[in-house]
Amino acid sequence: MPESSSIVQKVWNYCTVLRDDGVGYGDYVEQLTYLIFLKMAHEQTKPPYNKPSTIPKGYDWLSLTSKDGEALEGHYLATLTALGKEKGMLGIIFAKAQSKIQDPAKLKRLISLIDDEVWLGLDVDVKGEIYEGLLQKNAEDTKSGAGQYFTPRPLIKTMVEVMQPKPNMKICDPASGTGGFLTLTYDYIVKHNNLDKDQKKFLKNDALRGYDIVPQVARLCAMNLFLHGIGSEQSPIQVRDSLASDDGERFDMVLTNPPFGKKSSITIVNEEGKSDKDSVSYERPDFWTTTSNKQLNFVQHIKTILKVGGSAAVVVPDNVLFEGGAGETIRKNLLKDFEVHTLLRLPTGLFYAQGVKANVIFFDKKQASESAWTKDLWIYDLRTNKHFTLKESSMGMKDLEDFVKCYNPQNRHQRKETERFKRFKYEDLIKRDKTSLDIFWLKDDSLTDSDNLPEPSLIAEEIVENLEEALESFREIENGLERKK
Repeated sequence: MPESSSIVQKVWNYCTVLRDDGVGYGDYVEQLTYLIFLKMAHEQTKPPYNKPSTIPKGYDWLSLTSKDGEALEGHYLATLTALGKEKGMLGIIFAKAQSKIQDPAKLKRLISLIDDEVWLGLDVDVKGEIYEGLLQKNAEDTKSGAGQYFTPRPLIKTMVEVMQPKPNMKICDPASGTGGFLTLTYDYIVKHNNLDKDQKKFLKNDALRGYDIVPQVARLCAMNLFLHGIGSEQSPIQVRDSLASDDGERFDMVLTNPPFGKKSSITIVNEEGKSDKDSVSYERPDFWTTTSNKQLNFVQHIKTILKVGGSAAVVVPDNVLFEGGAGETIRKNLLKDFEVHTLLRLPTGLFYAQGVKANVIFFDKKQASESAWTKDLWIYDLRTNKHFTLKESSMGMKDLEDFVKCYNPQNRHQRKETERFKRFKYEDLIKRDKTSLDIFWLKDDSLTDSDNLPEPSLIAEEIVENLEEALESFREIENGLERKK
């Protein structure tokens, strides 16, 4: 078996070559997705697998390796078009596929690089490592905007660790992005359980579901899952707007980081015939209230798709904790009808989308009851006096160890308060203005002690984030005035 480090190095080296040729990381990852999939499908037809080909004849891997020059370029385009019309995993991965490699010689080199390796012979973790590395690099390419689909892996691992997903559970990410929650959930279940044959089959084909509204992102997610050994011909990923409707499927667990920003991701035509993207509200009978705020709608959607007894961990921006109107209605209902037991206040500098102050809320779905299910909300403050940046000082697993200890996933009903971990009773929460859950108690040293000021770069970054937030608010006001004209 080839050394994983040498394959990773080869992939990175070629990524640099294509980058110099004007192919961005996002486009590179897409082209790699198409070609690796075709190579792996070809390997499955050989010993010891001997499976029938899932690729239509004439558009398989061998049809690409046998050509070069303009003939290769034309056939590659025809292959992408033909496979994009197929169903299942094929259709998801090749939907609206285009070739971004303009030089046939570079395409030939990329095919040769992939052809030299036996991909199915690689350990699943190694394949995942290569692909996850490319996805992260893609997210770092801020010009592409891909960062909004990438949640820091230490945060995902921590959420999965405290949620402890188990065999035979049905688990969903309704805003799956590139599939980080689903792949790490899969890895956790495999690592922590001695699965029998039926459990392995269920985990591979039926346990995990993901939805994303952006076809290109769903493609990356489908391939990421495939390289982790998840799914078969039938894709566990669907391209659809999760918020548009309730499809009736219910899950034991939901782990997700819905996209940032308050705007809807779809466009409708209003009564005056004008395209209006900012004021879309989802009229759903299963929702507590109607709002155009995406994060609040995702919270409502998650409460619907959870089974009774199911649990959720959801990344939400600060406005979900304190916004009035629909926000207050949703928080009151969530606290009453669900057991909202834990809130993790996240530090800034974690996400590629700037200006984000986020949290993770943990809640369980319960049977209908006259009295409120939430008794105590435990809040862990990982924000006050914590300073992270994406590159120079990124957050790691060690920074989340104390939260995991305080959460006490073995028995979260036996917890102890600490300096950063406090309990708040339901009776006190419901009396707060707008039922705000935006609660903090630690003294911010940077506000009182000039000797403890953050680094100038961190101060500058926070100023930029605040300015961007203010600019976004002005845009909303401007859009509101335009609609009233």
